[in-house]
Amino acid sequence: MTVKLSRRTWCLLAASALAVASGSTVAQNPSRPIKLIVPIPAGGAPDIVARVVGQKLSELLDQPVVVENHAGSNGNIAGDLVAKSAPDGNTLLLGQDSLITINPHLYAKMPFDPLKDLAPVATVAANQFVLAVNPSLPVQNFQEFIEYARRTTPPLPYASGGNGSQHHLSMEILKQRAGIDLLHVPFKGGSPATAATVAGDTVAMFAGTSTKPQIRAGKLRALAATGAQRSPEFPELPTIAEFYPGYEVTIWLALFAPAGTPEPVLTRLRLAVDKALASPDVRQKLNAAGGVEPFATTPANFAALIRSDYDKYGRIVKSTGIKLD
Repeated sequence: MTVKLSRRTWCLLAASALAVASGSTVAQNPSRPIKLIVPIPAGGAPDIVARVVGQKLSELLDQPVVVENHAGSNGNIAGDLVAKSAPDGNTLLLGQDSLITINPHLYAKMPFDPLKDLAPVATVAANQFVLAVNPSLPVQNFQEFIEYARRTTPPLPYASGGNGSQHHLSMEILKQRAGIDLLHVPFKGGSPATAATVAGDTVAMFAGTSTKPQIRAGKLRALAATGAQRSPEFPELPTIAEFYPGYEVTIWLALFAPAGTPEPVLTRLRLAVDKALASPDVRQKLNAAGGVEPFATTPANFAALIRSDYDKYGRIVKSTGIKLD
């Protein structure tokens, strides 16, 4: 049977095949630099990831990549800027999973819809938390922590990077799964939360793997990791899922473009990201940024991850009643 294709269909297929085969088709205006918008101030792990990956993308695409930091409102300012940019592939967001999958549940009014106004390009990097306690706490492992927390009155105080942060929600999920009560003490970011736990003002927290120096120095005691697999940075630690199957908190960063960006442009960018993440020097630099690992997946798996995390965090926000103005 012979299938006749229209001229328009042939043109679309040819454009897509060219982008996939060569990876060299430049975005609609290659003379312009790509603006890579980061939703946190310079110096943090996402900013370092943006600069490492952005440099490699510039080499692969033969197009300048300029990192711009637009912090504020838990990433909503940066996300809104990209969502309202021209859909030509020249303005991209290095978005944190919290911006895409948590903020819509926390804010009564969002300036944009992350699921409708942004087009997923590619996953870039991932990390996981470790449950860490002040060494003065009389527990040596995860099971002992759960039992100690269960019988302690008043509840043990734990630190987080802020109301609605992943540090916060990760502990709330654990509280529900383990049937324990803990007192939430929010801080403005992970660093002050870590400082408070090291000082003993709070006794527990979910910490990023960037706290490895404090853990190795004995200033914090790590008990378990939150990933589906054991942390490469702390292979000796069990995962919480080994005790509570299904518990998983993976922190990811990914590139997003404005909705409406042509598919050949997204494909070209996606291929470049995948090639960049396969580079040994990129892997080494990402790992140096607090144990961050390159994270490449298919578009279908990426879409499923967004939906799964969106639903998971939506349930915990609803059950705890957390809201932000």
